[in-house]
Amino acid sequence: MASLKARLQHSVTPNAFRAYLAEFISTFFFVFAAVGSAMSSRKLMPDVGPDPSSLVVAAVATAFALSVAVFIAANVSGGHVNPAVTFGMAVGGHITIPMAIFYWIAQMLGSIMACLLLKVTTVGQHVPMHAIPQEMTGFGASMLEGVMTFALVYTVYAAGDPRRGVLGAIGPLAIGLIAGANVLASAPFTGGSMNPAYSFGSAVIGGSFRNQAVYWVGPLVGAAIAGILYDNVVFPAQAPDSLRGISDGVGV
Repeated sequence: MASLKARLQHSVTPNAFRAYLAEFISTFFFVFAAVGSAMSSRKLMPDVGPDPSSLVVAAVATAFALSVAVFIAANVSGGHVNPAVTFGMAVGGHITIPMAIFYWIAQMLGSIMACLLLKVTTVGQHVPMHAIPQEMTGFGASMLEGVMTFALVYTVYAAGDPRRGVLGAIGPLAIGLIAGANVLASAPFTGGSMNPAYSFGSAVIGGSFRNQAVYWVGPLVGAAIAGILYDNVVFPAQAPDSLRGISDGVGV
């Protein structure tokens, strides 16, 4: 009981509220750029169906926006910008459950506000929502989102691991690049969300929650597996120095 009380108190400190605000702002920036790029592409080519150029636009916007969003919040909140990342960190014990809940609230509000601003300022244009094609099943789409989110959260863990040394801006850039690559791989099938807040915000403003479970179940499961695997199997906290040295020399 005392531990629970301490965690609740920790979640309402001034530093905690700064972290929530940072998550709100970063998620707002990311969703605004990601959804806005899709709306701009559709505005410029209203009579053209999905094509490779719009896929590249979505991937580039996702990579750039996520890199910046993570970078500007990293020293305040950890730069999660994503409920799945927060869940993965909670599973790994890097954030308390009460704080994780407040992170989720801030992230979803940031996403909703970004989509609402786009809806209002573009004179009622349609806000694009994530969807799956008719030939795909919900289970298959969830699996795809789960695998992509696994890759994203695993990269987040690696980029933020102090045992790898100070990565500076390279960490956020790596996170943005894996997200952009995943969009290239999956956008025609699921929209390449990897972010429940992103999908939720566009669904709220777009007015449809069809297949919304795909964008929660898959990413949360993938994030949890990534957190458990990275912290307990691939790079455990008590890893021998020899193994840690080998790991430090890979990809850095």
